[in-house]
Amino acid sequence: MFKILFEKTREAFASVLPVTLIVLCLSFTPLVDFSLKELVVFGVCAVFLVAGIALFNLGADLSMTPMGEHVGSGLTKSRKLPLLVSVCFVMGVLITVAEPDLSVLAEQVKNAVQPLLLIVTIGVGVGLFLILSIIKIVWKKDLSSIIIFFYLVLFMLGMLMITVGKDTFVALAFDSGGVTTGPITVPFIMALGVGVAGAIGGKNASENSFGLIALCSVGPIIALMGLVIASKGTMTYELSKASYSIDASLGANFIPTVLNVAREVLVALGLIVVFFMALQIIALRLSKAKLAQMAFGLCYTFVGLVVFLTAVTVGFMPVGFQLGTALAAMPKALVVSGFVIGMVVVLAEPAVHVLNKQVEVITGGLVTKRSMLIALSVGVGISIGLSMIRIIVGFPIIYYLIPGYFLSLGLSFFVPKLYTAIAFDSGGVASGPLTSSFILPMAIGACSVIHDGGDSILSYAFGIVAMVAMTPLITIQVLGFRAVVARALRNRKMMRRIQDADDEQIIDFV
Repeated sequence: MFKILFEKTREAFASVLPVTLIVLCLSFTPLVDFSLKELVVFGVCAVFLVAGIALFNLGADLSMTPMGEHVGSGLTKSRKLPLLVSVCFVMGVLITVAEPDLSVLAEQVKNAVQPLLLIVTIGVGVGLFLILSIIKIVWKKDLSSIIIFFYLVLFMLGMLMITVGKDTFVALAFDSGGVTTGPITVPFIMALGVGVAGAIGGKNASENSFGLIALCSVGPIIALMGLVIASKGTMTYELSKASYSIDASLGANFIPTVLNVAREVLVALGLIVVFFMALQIIALRLSKAKLAQMAFGLCYTFVGLVVFLTAVTVGFMPVGFQLGTALAAMPKALVVSGFVIGMVVVLAEPAVHVLNKQVEVITGGLVTKRSMLIALSVGVGISIGLSMIRIIVGFPIIYYLIPGYFLSLGLSFFVPKLYTAIAFDSGGVASGPLTSSFILPMAIGACSVIHDGGDSILSYAFGIVAMVAMTPLITIQVLGFRAVVARALRNRKMMRRIQDADDEQIIDFV
């Protein structure tokens, strides 16, 4: 166990170090002026971030992943589809309510949308589309056609929002799809798909196990768009700079901050555990040894998430906001810094490592962790850079999303279906806790300086999570397209060698 924990800690250190060094290096330039207190708090939080990611990854391996696999395979083998989809709906709602990323987003827009209403609406959206995902696996339907249909629905609803004068909420709606796939959701949903696909079997079982995260990212967007279109009256946004102050979570506020984070994580995991134990009594009946392993894993997951989210709240969110306000005076520096920070911040996302590991195992090494990380890193870097340009110029997020999604959907016709499923899953995974707790505050800080604040932040700063979720769809499918082209060229060269060898044999024979 200690050897595994050491390995997880080493991986977490390698993930957090780049973004920490970039922020510290920027502090020694004229671009940013951090106080000694802010640098010390940020450095300490970076250390705790490493510990939190390591403990979470260990806990996910021991608890969330096996839990999802057992629920998926156990209920599928029972051959009771109504029971399977009912359980998946409830689990989809519970894990969404439990997702820390969603709580962070809800807190940052509470002046415009009531947090409980936002969370419940998004949770129902995830639950319904998790049902659709399971049905897709059971009936072995093509992911690409389903994705294309629902993204066309998304853009139609987006245009309707613009028509009825609620265009400021388009970016928030697309952000909601990214924040629902975080550190709690990804391990469970990925493993659920593996369990269901494995129980059903078939030659495309590995391919069918992907796509759940992609579809579960669409549900919240449609649900929130429906809520905004149906709502009456005006919804406005007010920026509270006090919540982004580093002193807001220090001193006398530190213990309440930790307790608040611990309570949220405890409720989140508690709901999942209670429901899982009900399933254990009714249908699963796992051995005591497996339950004990999951219990230990849940303890690691709880501690890891509390440490991780506390470090992000105390140190990374305020520093991200201040970084954005400082770089806003130098547009070129803002774009370049956004690109570089985006490239490295995805490495610190816990869910990314869960996805990469499962992808490498399921594809038999065809898609390696290294190639996945590079593709995700480049994609997220580009998305943050483009988002900073949007903040500077000031234009709707739809100008990026429509061509971006049409390109990614177009690529799905030319690459293996496995790459398409992995790409759409990766989009949701890349937009994790650090995106909503570091990159988004950075964008809000920049937007508060460049624009007048208020609704302009909803229009231009929000949407950055959606951009982070979109660009990996393109980069990973390009990776798949390159693999297809390379394989075709390799086969052509091989056939040419065979033909040349045959010609030589004929000449020698004659």
